[in-house]
Formats: sequence, structure tokens, C-alpha cells
Amino acid sequence: MKKKIFISLALVCCFGAAYAWFADINGKWTANLQTPDGNSFQLNYNLKSDGTALTGTVESPQGSIDITKGVVKGDSLTFSVDVGGTEVLNSGKYFAQGDSIGLGIDYQGMKFHTTLKRAADK
Repeated sequence: MKKKIFISLALVCCFGAAYAWFADINGKWTANLQTPDGNSFQLNYNLKSDGTALTGTVESPQGSIDITKGVVKGDSLTFSVDVGGTEVLNSGKYFAQGDSIGLGIDYQGMKFHTTLKRAADK
């Protein structure tokens, strides 16, 4: 009986620690996206996780876009944004040690990769 209680308590603690660890995704992030023609532009992400749900916005030179279909599982995240009627899929991984997110972007079959860094508070 004591063993079951200990295991249950350990699992609850692990879940709490994992949630607290990944909760660090909340906040403002920046990235530079390199295009195939050699141009680059800055993207600003405002991310908010609530359990496994991920919401927020992405700001580009063209304006702000809401994040949809956002999911957080462990250190992985996925979400979509609508760019001019086209769904752009984003998937990535949070790296706590570097406080960064490696993000893959799929725009109509074209694959891009960028690294999000936490934005400094102004």
C-alpha cells in the first residue's frame, strides 16, 4: 500500500515539475526568418500555454496573426497561422537550457527553420 502511495505521489510531482518547466514558454519571443531569395525579416511571437493548449499571436512586417490549433506536449509544440487564406503549419521543440525554441515552418510545401529567442523586456 505504501508503495502505491509513493508511486502516485512521485507521478504527481513529475507532472507538476514538467508543467512548471514547460510553462516557461509563456512570453515574447523573436526570430529572423531567412527566405530562399536571401531576404530576412523579423517575426515576433507572443505565446501562452494553458495545460496542453497553446495560443497567442505572430507579428510580422505584414501585421499580427492569431495562432490556431496550438498544442503543447512535453517539450514539443505545434500550431497553425492563417497567412492570406493559407494555413501555415509550425512545429517545434523548446530547449530549456538555451531558453530557445527550434521552429519548423511549412508554407505550401516549402520548409523553413528558425530559432526563437526570448525577447528582452523593454
